[in-house]
Amino acid sequence: MDDLQRGRSAYAQRRWRDAYAALAAADRQAAIHPEDLLLLATSAMLIGKMPEGQASLERAHHAHLDAGQPLLAARIAVWLGMNLAIAGEIGSAGGWFARAQRLVEREEGDCVERGYLLLPVMFRHQSTGDYESAFEAAVQSASIAERFHDRDLLSMTLHIGGMARIKQGEVEDGLRLLDEAMVAVTAGEVDPVFAGVVYCGVIACCEEAFEPGRAREWTDALADWCESQPQLVSFTGRCLAHRAGIKQLHGDWSSALEEARLARERCEQAMNRAAAGQAYYQQAELLRLQGQLTEAEEAYRNASAYGREPQPGLALLRLAQGDLEAATGAIKRIAAVTAEPLQRATLLPAYVEIMLASGDLDEAREAARELEATSAASGRPMVAGLAAYAIGAVELVAGDAAAAVSSLQRARGIWQELDAPYEVARTQVLAALACRELGDQDTARVELEAARASLQALGAGPDVKRVDGLLGGPADESHGLTSRELEVLRLVAGGKTNREIASILVVSEHTVARHVQNILLKLRVSSRTAATAFAFEHELV
Repeated sequence: MDDLQRGRSAYAQRRWRDAYAALAAADRQAAIHPEDLLLLATSAMLIGKMPEGQASLERAHHAHLDAGQPLLAARIAVWLGMNLAIAGEIGSAGGWFARAQRLVEREEGDCVERGYLLLPVMFRHQSTGDYESAFEAAVQSASIAERFHDRDLLSMTLHIGGMARIKQGEVEDGLRLLDEAMVAVTAGEVDPVFAGVVYCGVIACCEEAFEPGRAREWTDALADWCESQPQLVSFTGRCLAHRAGIKQLHGDWSSALEEARLARERCEQAMNRAAAGQAYYQQAELLRLQGQLTEAEEAYRNASAYGREPQPGLALLRLAQGDLEAATGAIKRIAAVTAEPLQRATLLPAYVEIMLASGDLDEAREAARELEATSAASGRPMVAGLAAYAIGAVELVAGDAAAAVSSLQRARGIWQELDAPYEVARTQVLAALACRELGDQDTARVELEAARASLQALGAGPDVKRVDGLLGGPADESHGLTSRELEVLRLVAGGKTNREIASILVVSEHTVARHVQNILLKLRVSSRTAATAFAFEHELV
């Protein structure tokens, strides 16, 4: 009895590891009651002991059946099925869902368990892309939850319904449902396992809906919730991963990378493969932006092994490595199989960048226009920033520098409002190139110097190197060529046409032609072939 009382007391105080140890000790001395088995199962899961938690849930299910409580047994069967489905054991999950259904159907009259039976229905519809049916099931379940005053079921149902509405493109409706789901969760009125699921699900939905402000607000709330339970393991990895994404957006890259690595360790400890895959992807993105390409590639591969699609990050990595064919094939493949507008909005910026690098201006322009249409339909400022940047890049390559400046100014304002220093700096670089095209060299230099300072502070090594090339003057052993002219010469020596060079460097063909003419004059050669021979002879390539 001493162990049992200690376990119950520790559970009430949310000391999950102490609760598990005491309840497990009591259970070894004598079989504990079904209600205490649920406490034992919950404590096990919250400290990352998923197999032990699942085993205790099964015992609790059978104990409630033996005690003549089939509805409680059915509710536990739904919980067991959900855990198995998350782990990818679909057959076993289906078996528990069927058992729950049979137990509830035996009972006459209305009961809250009928609402719990709708949870797997919602997830099944979502997994097949039938978001309308998922939302209808959520509405039905929410009605049952309200009728029986079940806050656990109501919070879960509202968050799933909000997710479905966002997938349908009804972003504002979806966000309202997510906010409502969080009311009981932040008030501490929801079971800890359900609370953790809703916290992480709501934040993921906000990120998918390009709502960084809401994502940050709920991530801060999740962090407070986790810190109030020092012995908690489950959900802490997801919290760290969300925090890493927010820190990356706001420019704290070193801290973001550390939290992404810790998130991956915590998610693996809690046996949450999907969350671990997302943490690996977050880590890969930061490594790529910092120029650690080998480490980034390994992280992308690990993300894929855990079930996380490695695109578009891996395609951008291939572009950074100079493998344009692999980058093009990868980004076209993922774009072809992605249909939801907001999901496509996460791919299209990379699609535009890679298409411009490959010289396919028409494809890039079409993708930029689609991104603009998604921005208009969703009303999300972040998508508007992505669209304005993409349009500016396309206009610059197309030779309309004035239009590019206008689009890039709009993008810069949005990114400044969102406090996204990397995106601001990237926009400044393109704006500087547009100013050069318009003959405004002073403004171009000011923009480049400001961008370089920001990129240096972030640790964005590849971007700093590129800006140095744009700023540079004659270098040692460069035969009088500027850094930019050396870059053009190397592309000429690689057999690129002026149009291809313009796409790669994101400038107009007129600018490339001017660089080529200067190169021929400085090297005192009369043709591109002679310039290529000179480059190889003097080890400039």
